[in-house]
Amino acid sequence: MQLDLSGQVFAVTGAAQGIGAAICARLVASGATVGAVDIDADGMAGLGGVTRHVADLGSREGAHAAMADVIGAHGRIDGLVCSAGGVRGQVGRPIEEIDTPDWQAIFQANVDAAMWCAQAVAPGMKTRGAGRIVTISSGAGLRPSLTGIQAYAAAKHALVGLTRQLALELGPAGITVNSVAPGFVISNPSTAKQWEAFGPEKQQAVLQGIHMRRLGTPADIAAAVCFLAAPQAGWISGQVLSVDGGHA
Repeated sequence: MQLDLSGQVFAVTGAAQGIGAAICARLVASGATVGAVDIDADGMAGLGGVTRHVADLGSREGAHAAMADVIGAHGRIDGLVCSAGGVRGQVGRPIEEIDTPDWQAIFQANVDAAMWCAQAVAPGMKTRGAGRIVTISSGAGLRPSLTGIQAYAAAKHALVGLTRQLALELGPAGITVNSVAPGFVISNPSTAKQWEAFGPEKQQAVLQGIHMRRLGTPADIAAAVCFLAAPQAGWISGQVLSVDGGHA
């Protein structure tokens, strides 16, 4: 299947590394114009064929400003990929040890950023009668998280709920809203740290629970995102696509 996104403008958040960077590369290879958005300016320096937009998406103001910056560069946003998120450097701890800043930081990165970016791009998509929004949730949004981080599991479940609610609301305007839920992917220093923390025994247990007996790659996730962003996925909305190698 040839996916041609020529003439389409996409904003990709969380673009500086790992999955977000792979999504940018895949969209560009498919002909799209891409505005890469991340708080990490240095991390985006290696991205090719994109415009770079430095922003903190944790607040409504920051997210709206970032989307306005992309629109200023390219005239519009046809598709939004919300890849910003992650665990913000946290590791699994007992519930008694979690404080308010830890909890809020993960929600701001994973849920608030997606909400405010979607809010910023929806009016233009409605006016044009078409649009694509793809969120990056997680297997942790469908079941308990391997990380043991309560806020991460809760935030990814919330992101799945937001995705489905926006699909219902925006569908009549011709906008599809879907989510890709990756399995375990070593995509950045945080995920590498988590994998090492598992130790050999738990690592083997994780692999045995995957039908394909391997971890995912950022390219695996990017391929799924590109499909959902393409014209061929025009009647798919409100769905969560698990890209996890098969989960036992």
